[in-house]
Amino acid sequence: MRERIPGTTSTGSKRPETLFGSRDEGLPSRMSRSAGCRVWDEQGREYVDLVMALGSVALGYGHPAITAAVSEAASNGVVSGLAPALEVEVAELVCESIPWVEQVRFLKTGAEAVAAAVRIARTATGRDRVFGCGYHGWLDWCQPAGARGVPAELGGLFSELPFNEPEATRDLIRTHAATLGAVVVEPVIVDPPNPEWLRVVQDECERAGVVFVLDEIKTIGRLAVGGAAERWGIRPDLVVMGKAIANGLPLAVVGGRAEVMAAANHTWISSTLATETVSLAAARATLQTLASEGVPAHLSRVGTRLLAGLEALVTRHPAHLRGAAGLPEMCFLQFTSEQASAATAQGAAARGLLFKRTAYNFVSLAHGEREVDFALEVLEGVLGEMDR
Repeated sequence: MRERIPGTTSTGSKRPETLFGSRDEGLPSRMSRSAGCRVWDEQGREYVDLVMALGSVALGYGHPAITAAVSEAASNGVVSGLAPALEVEVAELVCESIPWVEQVRFLKTGAEAVAAAVRIARTATGRDRVFGCGYHGWLDWCQPAGARGVPAELGGLFSELPFNEPEATRDLIRTHAATLGAVVVEPVIVDPPNPEWLRVVQDECERAGVVFVLDEIKTIGRLAVGGAAERWGIRPDLVVMGKAIANGLPLAVVGGRAEVMAAANHTWISSTLATETVSLAAARATLQTLASEGVPAHLSRVGTRLLAGLEALVTRHPAHLRGAAGLPEMCFLQFTSEQASAATAQGAAARGLLFKRTAYNFVSLAHGEREVDFALEVLEGVLGEMDR
């Protein structure tokens, strides 16, 4: 049958060759349903899932509170020609949950929200150059020079900032301060952040009048309710939130200091479906559940068991593994070769485990010790066979 979706799927990280290093027909490619921390494919095969929608689901699939909130919002009509009252309620809840955020705008995707943060920063400062550190989406502003389909002039306005290198970071910001509008960083890039590096980014941005944007798409609600900013005491000018903020429903948020967010009124940032109520209702229920059920503490506890198990695998299988990286809440194995990573992911799937062979695997509120131990037993079995 002719392929109707170029690249197999609209989400690049869910392509079979990305997940498993292969398009073999025996591998799972499309899900039919999900519940808790389990997924069923089109053939009805069941898997314990550590991919968790690329980190978008922190409470588990089909969490009752989210399902009830979504159902009620859908029954009330979803959208209209007026902005919903729920938008104000969720904005208040975000700002109460993350006190250093004073104002917010809602969007649909992480890439869109980071782009909005950059637009706000450029408007506020009148400067065009942007430094980025990490992955900030697929839109033109953050693609490297020479990227296909991206005008060369745009690529020249974006440069990479070195992660966890305080001196180099200080020098770069000071050198380009006159033209630099924003510094956008992910707080976790394989390794946790060096606190000194975070202080340098924050202090140098303040010194130069540059807008400091913290990209918390992966970390919000996971490392703490307030994400990495809460855990490491960072106070960015703007923070971008997505993925787990609505437990898998399409919502992203850009928020921060009112003085900086005011620039959103002087440029055009708007999306027709930014104010549909299903995702807003999911976000309200998610934020309430993150706090009431102590979700970040659970993720840390269960994730610590997973990461310790991955580290033990590294010591037993050095021919295929060179390390375990990340944090308990978001971790992965580092392989000695592409072949080893593909064989591990494929072997795990054959045994009922969806395991991401690159950054990151994510635990959720639905994962417990039993699921973690199952995952580690599967990985041990796969790697043991590869050793023979």
